[in-house]
Amino acid sequence: MTSKAKAHDCQVSVSQSILSSFLDSSQSKSSLIGSIDQGTSSSRFLLVTSDGRLLSTAQVEFEQIFPESSPYNDEPSTSCAGWHEHDPFAIWDSVATCIVKTIEELAGRGLDLASDGAHSSLIKAVGITNQRETTVGWNDRTGRLYYNAIVWDDARTGAEADAIMSENSSPDMQGEAIDALRSKTGLPIASYFAGTRVRWLIDNIPQLQHDLTCPTERPHVRFGTIDTWLVYMLTGYKRSIKEMENNERLAHEAGEFKTDVSNASRWLFMDLEKMAWDKILVDAVCGGSPCWAKKVEGATSLPVETALPKIVPSSDQTIGTIRSVSCLEGVAVASILGDQQAALFGQTCFQPGEAKCTFGTGLFLMMNTGVTPVPSTQGLITTVAYQLRSPSGEHQPPVYGLEGSCAFSGSTIGWLRDRLKLINSASETEALALSIPSNENMYLVPAFSGLFAPHWRPDARGCMVGLTASHTKAHIVRAALESSAYQAREVFDVMVLDSKVQLKEMRVDGGATANKFLMQFQSDILDTPVVRPEYLETTALGAAFAAGLAVGAWSDMEEVGKMWKVNTVWKPKMVTAERERCWKGWNKAVKKSLNWLVDED
Repeated sequence: MTSKAKAHDCQVSVSQSILSSFLDSSQSKSSLIGSIDQGTSSSRFLLVTSDGRLLSTAQVEFEQIFPESSPYNDEPSTSCAGWHEHDPFAIWDSVATCIVKTIEELAGRGLDLASDGAHSSLIKAVGITNQRETTVGWNDRTGRLYYNAIVWDDARTGAEADAIMSENSSPDMQGEAIDALRSKTGLPIASYFAGTRVRWLIDNIPQLQHDLTCPTERPHVRFGTIDTWLVYMLTGYKRSIKEMENNERLAHEAGEFKTDVSNASRWLFMDLEKMAWDKILVDAVCGGSPCWAKKVEGATSLPVETALPKIVPSSDQTIGTIRSVSCLEGVAVASILGDQQAALFGQTCFQPGEAKCTFGTGLFLMMNTGVTPVPSTQGLITTVAYQLRSPSGEHQPPVYGLEGSCAFSGSTIGWLRDRLKLINSASETEALALSIPSNENMYLVPAFSGLFAPHWRPDARGCMVGLTASHTKAHIVRAALESSAYQAREVFDVMVLDSKVQLKEMRVDGGATANKFLMQFQSDILDTPVVRPEYLETTALGAAFAAGLAVGAWSDMEEVGKMWKVNTVWKPKMVTAERERCWKGWNKAVKKSLNWLVDED
């Protein structure tokens, strides 16, 4: 049995005022940049004007797969709790649908942007931003997938992370085993990162094991995060009908096999300073797999040169050319950015010390630290923020970031809606939270798949504590909202310690920023202003800005920075004593969530 959340139809919205300006002959020199925003629960395609405005948005939700049993394990007692998968073809279909429906909708309103249309030259490039760490494996000769995409918040690879730590630790090792690869990667060894998903696939998928140890198939094995999958599908050719037996879905062929530095930095495979895959790191993560016990000549480890995508700058007009979506045929794919790096770019945090927090499915706080990576001693991630390649071809130095990631933020509200049935929609939560004066000392810790930054405790599990008979649905909803703010403060505080920069404000984006209660509580618990921009689509804007810079739609980052505008500022109102009381209660609640996977007599 597999539990699935259903997909939905495409929703397209168009700004009539911006459209009118394009249909005005005096605006004929205007241009558009397309942005594919591929997220955990939906895919979107947006068109951004040369002055940074949103002409149109299209969105399609797709199935969420929560397996109840594993097809590769005969033990009926094996639990699949915490497993989360996506069908890569459902992701591809959702992206292609958004593009096609956008072009059709605009054509119906008089703006024909198709590759053979009257205004086809207006779209200068397309950028991609994607859910990070979600991992796909396929064979590029046959086009067959090895397995569903394993989603970034999937908890199954905890055992792989433990095995990797064990294989890379020794009695004389300095520091914690979880940090054995941190000096090169900037990352702890944790189930969050793509490398652990590759290890799980190698350990568990028979066809993949066969291909990796078969001399003729080994060069055709491919692994990628969702950006790589989309670039491959966009730039590849559709296979012939004869190859698709029994209506089997197959990947395209001859697509570009690439990723950018921001996504590559999330695998446990890349050397942060060299900006290249490191075979020593790959072997440290995957070398202990039983797959290699077959002792096949030439197949004793993962073939880095062929199995992993080429790493390119985040902004680069030579990434590839769209072939498989006819209405955009010939348009360049000119940027790739992981979703949180794209949000940083879209918030125009171009200077060291500038930071943003995205309230999405998870919660992600990232700070620009400049051209030198800053090692974390506080449980944060050192990552690549972005790298630019100018239209003339010059590679600029990579820009680094510090990041704290929390798995459950908006998805906590989804849990209240879909699993507990306490609400019908997220929009109800603000009124419910404001209907009571406080949480009355009740806390919800959403450690449903463990705690990410800054704790890195896979043994943690979700809990509600401090419950009394007087608590109501409103208290649970309020506690769920407050949990996002508390998690953001945990990351905010240690980011200040790591960076030695006192953040003067926190720029925010994501759907939950529409919740005024949450934004005010966030400012209160941080004791810092919270700033929401005019456009909340900062992730998509970031990919568009990076693509536009690559093809010369904007002259430089200073021009892009001028397009960012403030919409709302929340300033702290909570008195110090109340802030300290709330914070003390949260920390007490977090302690109650720990050690749930530890066997006790």
